[in-house]
Amino acid sequence: MLAKLIIVIATGFFLGGVLHAAALVVLLLIWTQVPAHDGPPVLKLALTAQWAQATIGLFYSRVTGERFPVMDARAYEFTVLISLGCVLALALGLTMGIRWAMTKVPEVEDRPEELVTFNTVLVVYVASIFITSVLTELSFVMPAIRQVLAVLVMGRLAVVALVMRRLMTPRPQWVRVAGLIAVEVLLGFTGYFSGFKEPLFLFALFLLETFDTREVKHWIAIVLAAVLLGGTLVMWMGVRTEYRRDFDDQLYAESRVARLQRMNALFTDWTDSRNTAGGTGGYDLIDRVWAIYYPALAIDRVPRILPHTNGAIMGAALLHSVTPRFLFPDKAALLNDSDLVRKYSGVWVAGTEEGTSIAFGYVAESYLDFGAPLLFLPVLVFGAVLGVVFVYLLRGIRHRELAIALVVCVYWYNLYLFEKAWAKLIGTGVAMLIYLGGIAFLVDRYVLTEKGRRAASLPGLPAYPDR
Repeated sequence: MLAKLIIVIATGFFLGGVLHAAALVVLLLIWTQVPAHDGPPVLKLALTAQWAQATIGLFYSRVTGERFPVMDARAYEFTVLISLGCVLALALGLTMGIRWAMTKVPEVEDRPEELVTFNTVLVVYVASIFITSVLTELSFVMPAIRQVLAVLVMGRLAVVALVMRRLMTPRPQWVRVAGLIAVEVLLGFTGYFSGFKEPLFLFALFLLETFDTREVKHWIAIVLAAVLLGGTLVMWMGVRTEYRRDFDDQLYAESRVARLQRMNALFTDWTDSRNTAGGTGGYDLIDRVWAIYYPALAIDRVPRILPHTNGAIMGAALLHSVTPRFLFPDKAALLNDSDLVRKYSGVWVAGTEEGTSIAFGYVAESYLDFGAPLLFLPVLVFGAVLGVVFVYLLRGIRHRELAIALVVCVYWYNLYLFEKAWAKLIGTGVAMLIYLGGIAFLVDRYVLTEKGRRAASLPGLPAYPDR
């Protein structure tokens, strides 16, 4: 480990200096110190995604020579360092929580591997496409239970993970995997946000679970997934404004076919414009992904111009998380994330007026609340709690593939996004554990019964090999 650390530090200083060295050290610690566990490395990949959002501009700028506006901010270097510190604190908290829980929660022997037959998985997968569309529509007309419905929609990722893992282990079924990715990417392009990313991350995640460094196909597959992810993200950056503008049309907003046709037309126009103008769009993508511009502006102003909030942001997030709207219909709405950014960064960003929000993320909010170094403490505690729950879920759900699908869904959604605010981190996390965890527990226990086993097999369907 010491030799790796020395090599990484030397590489970082060769690339640019202290910030680059610190970034590579954090990445090394994520992949060497976060405990190995049953299933794919979802925690390591999610933390790596956060790490990339905190540092990607450093390395892009070093390679291309291009500068970003944030590099001219007075608090730029300090913001990068505390961002890395928070990612490291989160990794440390997860590590502490997992190691403690592994000594307290016994492993169950002779666990069933598969929850249901593959035919049943396919039926559930197809049904989930239509069910989530209905739930999304209901969320607009039933605001009292909007969070519950939104969480159930997010739970579809667990279904996709279940299908993907069946196709990826013990050996990848490349053609079927490619078909699943194609379907999911197309469905992702019909949403308001960039949902096409998730199937590519899931593919990488389950490939890493059984990755063989001696297998050429594995290397080719991971490179192709990275290229496809980068290409689709660049394209999305070029068309998303036009694409989202049409959501004001109700017929368009309710029709996947109409949205897919619109995306196809925008993709064609974008491709033609790129061929004419040249360039790759990489700068715009990195500028969007590198999520430290507004935090750097705010950190420069606090406490120099504005005082710390002394825990007000965290307190509001905790209160909001333990008072679900369907039980407290009169509870006040949280301050729009954009309003917080406007106040503390001094920049007028898009907000409620445009039907959107721009968030600082938990790092900047922790700094506004507590300053340095206390800002790392809530991140450490949050990570430790997540680590404990992680082990309880993996060992408490008897069917192994259901447990893995659940933790992949819950922990990916809650940990991969660096710019997620505390209110959403805590609120969404608690809601997912209650609703999705509760559903998974009930399904798990039901299938363990004789009646449940018969129902899970769905007799009468055409035979389809599980592997």
